[in-house]
Amino acid sequence: MARAPNLKVYRTAAGFHDAYVAAPSQKAALAAWGSDHDLFARGIAELVTDPELTAEPLASPGVVVKRSRGSAADQIAALPDRKPRATPADEPAPASKPKPAKPKPPKPRRPKPDRAAVEKAEEALEAMQRDQARQLSDLAKREAALARERRSLEREHETARRETQAALEAEQHAYDADLRAWRAER
Repeated sequence: MARAPNLKVYRTAAGFHDAYVAAPSQKAALAAWGSDHDLFARGIAELVTDPELTAEPLASPGVVVKRSRGSAADQIAALPDRKPRATPADEPAPASKPKPAKPKPPKPRRPKPDRAAVEKAEEALEAMQRDQARQLSDLAKREAALARERRSLEREHETARRETQAALEAEQHAYDADLRAWRAER
Protein backbone atom coordinates (compact mmCIF):
# COMPACT_ATOMS: atom_id res chain seq x y z
CA MET A 1 0.00 0.00 0.00
CA ALA A 2 1.28 3.44 -0.87
CA ARG A 3 2.25 5.64 1.98
CA ALA A 4 -0.16 8.50 2.57
CA PRO A 5 1.86 11.74 2.73
CA ASN A 6 0.20 12.95 5.93
CA LEU A 7 0.69 9.78 8.01
CA LYS A 8 3.36 9.47 10.70
CA VAL A 9 4.23 6.44 12.80
CA TYR A 10 4.10 6.69 16.58
CA ARG A 11 5.25 4.23 19.25
CA THR A 12 4.38 3.67 22.93
CA ALA A 13 5.14 0.92 25.43
CA ALA A 14 2.43 -1.68 26.06
CA GLY A 15 3.64 -4.26 28.60
CA PHE A 16 6.45 -6.36 27.04
CA HIS A 17 5.57 -4.94 23.63
CA ASP A 18 5.84 -1.70 21.70
CA ALA A 19 2.58 -0.52 20.14
CA TYR A 20 3.01 1.21 16.75
CA VAL A 21 0.33 3.07 14.85
CA ALA A 22 0.31 5.06 11.62
CA ALA A 23 -1.85 8.16 12.18
CA PRO A 24 -2.10 11.72 10.87
CA SER A 25 -1.54 13.28 14.32
CA GLN A 26 -0.58 12.54 17.90
CA LYS A 27 -4.22 12.94 18.89
CA ALA A 28 -5.26 10.28 16.38
CA ALA A 29 -2.49 7.97 17.68
CA LEU A 30 -3.71 8.41 21.26
CA ALA A 31 -7.25 7.58 20.12
CA ALA A 32 -6.00 4.42 18.35
CA TRP A 33 -4.23 3.32 21.53
CA GLY A 34 -7.38 4.12 23.56
CA SER A 35 -5.55 6.55 25.82
CA ASP A 36 -7.23 9.45 27.62
CA HIS A 37 -3.85 10.85 28.68
CA ASP A 38 -1.29 12.68 26.59
CA LEU A 39 1.41 10.02 26.47
CA PHE A 40 3.59 12.31 24.34
CA ALA A 41 3.68 15.02 27.01
CA ARG A 42 4.64 12.39 29.59
CA GLY A 43 7.46 11.10 27.39
CA ILE A 44 5.86 7.65 27.08
CA ALA A 45 5.12 7.90 23.34
CA GLU A 46 7.28 9.09 20.46
CA LEU A 47 7.49 9.62 16.72
CA VAL A 48 9.26 6.79 14.84
CA THR A 49 11.23 7.45 11.63
CA ASP A 50 13.15 4.15 11.22
CA PRO A 51 11.97 2.64 7.86
CA GLU A 52 12.16 -0.93 9.22
CA LEU A 53 9.84 -0.05 12.11
CA THR A 54 7.42 2.11 10.08
CA ALA A 55 6.77 -0.26 7.16
CA GLU A 56 4.18 -2.52 8.83
CA PRO A 57 2.14 0.28 10.55
CA LEU A 58 2.09 2.33 7.32
CA ALA A 59 0.69 -0.71 5.51
CA SER A 60 -2.42 -0.57 7.73
CA PRO A 61 -3.00 3.02 8.96
CA GLY A 62 -4.94 3.43 12.21
CA VAL A 63 -4.34 -0.20 13.27
CA VAL A 64 -2.19 -0.79 16.35
CA VAL A 65 0.72 -3.14 15.57
CA LYS A 66 2.42 -4.76 18.57
CA ARG A 67 6.00 -5.95 18.51
CA SER A 68 7.78 -7.75 21.30
CA ARG A 69 10.65 -5.88 22.91
CA GLY A 70 13.22 -8.69 22.71
CA SER A 71 12.90 -12.43 23.23
CA ALA A 72 11.43 -14.13 26.28
CA ALA A 73 14.98 -14.83 27.42
CA ASP A 74 15.84 -11.11 27.14
CA GLN A 75 12.79 -10.19 29.18
CA ILE A 76 13.52 -12.79 31.85
CA ALA A 77 17.14 -11.64 32.02
CA ALA A 78 15.93 -8.09 32.61
CA LEU A 79 14.02 -9.16 35.74
CA PRO A 80 15.67 -8.36 39.09
CA ASP A 81 17.45 -11.19 40.84
CA ARG A 82 15.33 -12.86 43.49
CA LYS A 83 16.11 -15.71 45.76
CA PRO A 84 13.55 -18.48 45.40
CA ARG A 85 11.36 -19.07 48.42
CA ALA A 86 12.37 -21.91 50.61
CA THR A 87 10.11 -24.96 50.51
CA PRO A 88 9.40 -26.92 53.70
CA ALA A 89 11.94 -29.56 52.60
CA ASP A 90 14.60 -26.87 52.19
CA GLU A 91 14.08 -25.39 55.67
CA PRO A 92 16.66 -26.21 58.31
CA ALA A 93 15.79 -28.45 61.23
CA PRO A 94 13.95 -26.76 64.16
CA ALA A 95 17.01 -26.96 66.39
CA SER A 96 19.06 -24.91 64.02
CA LYS A 97 16.42 -22.22 63.57
CA PRO A 98 17.56 -18.92 64.96
CA LYS A 99 15.46 -17.52 67.73
CA PRO A 100 13.00 -14.99 66.43
CA ALA A 101 13.89 -11.49 67.38
CA LYS A 102 11.80 -9.95 70.09
CA PRO A 103 9.27 -7.67 68.56
CA LYS A 104 9.85 -4.06 69.37
CA PRO A 105 7.32 -2.74 71.78
CA PRO A 106 4.93 -0.40 70.05
CA LYS A 107 5.48 3.26 70.63
CA PRO A 108 3.20 4.49 73.37
CA ARG A 109 0.24 6.21 71.83
CA ARG A 110 -0.24 9.79 72.61
CA PRO A 111 -3.45 10.34 74.55
CA LYS A 112 -6.39 11.68 72.63
CA PRO A 113 -6.36 15.48 72.70
CA ASP A 114 -8.59 17.11 75.29
CA ARG A 115 -11.61 18.80 73.74
CA ALA A 116 -12.45 20.79 76.88
CA ALA A 117 -10.90 24.03 75.57
CA VAL A 118 -12.88 23.76 72.32
CA GLU A 119 -16.12 23.10 74.22
CA LYS A 120 -15.40 26.07 76.51
CA ALA A 121 -14.82 28.32 73.47
CA GLU A 122 -18.03 27.02 71.84
CA GLU A 123 -19.99 27.78 75.03
CA ALA A 124 -18.47 31.28 75.17
CA LEU A 125 -19.47 31.88 71.55
CA GLU A 126 -23.02 30.67 72.17
CA ALA A 127 -23.31 32.84 75.31
CA MET A 128 -22.02 35.88 73.40
CA GLN A 129 -24.48 35.25 70.55
CA ARG A 130 -27.39 34.91 73.02
CA ASP A 131 -26.33 38.15 74.75
CA GLN A 132 -26.05 39.99 71.43
CA ALA A 133 -29.45 38.67 70.32
CA ARG A 134 -30.99 39.89 73.61
CA GLN A 135 -29.33 43.31 73.23
CA LEU A 136 -30.55 43.63 69.65
CA SER A 137 -34.05 42.60 70.71
CA ASP A 138 -34.04 45.23 73.48
CA LEU A 139 -32.79 47.83 71.01
CA ALA A 140 -35.52 46.90 68.51
CA LYS A 141 -38.15 47.30 71.25
CA ARG A 142 -36.72 50.72 72.20
CA GLU A 143 -36.64 51.73 68.53
CA ALA A 144 -40.30 50.67 68.12
CA ALA A 145 -41.26 52.67 71.25
CA LEU A 146 -39.36 55.72 69.95
CA ALA A 147 -41.07 55.38 66.56
CA ARG A 148 -44.48 55.29 68.30
CA GLU A 149 -43.49 58.31 70.43
CA ARG A 150 -42.34 60.16 67.28
CA ARG A 151 -45.62 59.46 65.45
CA SER A 152 -47.60 60.63 68.49
CA LEU A 153 -45.49 63.80 68.76
CA GLU A 154 -45.86 64.48 65.03
CA ARG A 155 -49.66 64.14 65.33
CA GLU A 156 -49.69 66.54 68.31
CA HIS A 157 -47.49 69.02 66.41
CA GLU A 158 -49.74 68.81 63.34
CA THR A 159 -52.86 69.41 65.43
CA ALA A 160 -51.22 72.34 67.23
CA ARG A 161 -49.96 73.76 63.90
CA ARG A 162 -53.44 73.60 62.37
CA GLU A 163 -54.99 75.29 65.40
CA THR A 164 -52.30 77.99 65.45
CA GLN A 165 -52.64 78.47 61.65
CA ALA A 166 -56.42 78.84 62.02
CA ALA A 167 -55.93 81.37 64.85
CA LEU A 168 -53.43 83.28 62.69
CA GLU A 169 -55.82 83.33 59.75
CA ALA A 170 -58.66 84.52 62.02
CA GLU A 171 -56.50 87.28 63.48
CA GLN A 172 -55.30 88.27 59.98
CA HIS A 173 -58.90 88.36 58.75
CA ALA A 174 -59.97 90.54 61.71
CA TYR A 175 -56.97 92.86 61.20
CA ASP A 176 -57.72 93.18 57.48
CA ALA A 177 -61.35 94.04 58.25
CA ASP A 178 -60.34 96.64 60.86
CA LEU A 179 -57.78 98.11 58.45
CA ARG A 180 -60.39 98.43 55.69
CA ALA A 181 -62.79 100.10 58.11
CA TRP A 182 -60.13 102.51 59.29
CA ARG A 183 -59.24 103.48 55.73
CA ALA A 184 -62.86 103.93 54.88
CA GLU A 185 -63.23 106.46 57.68
CA ARG A 186 -60.62 108.76 56.35
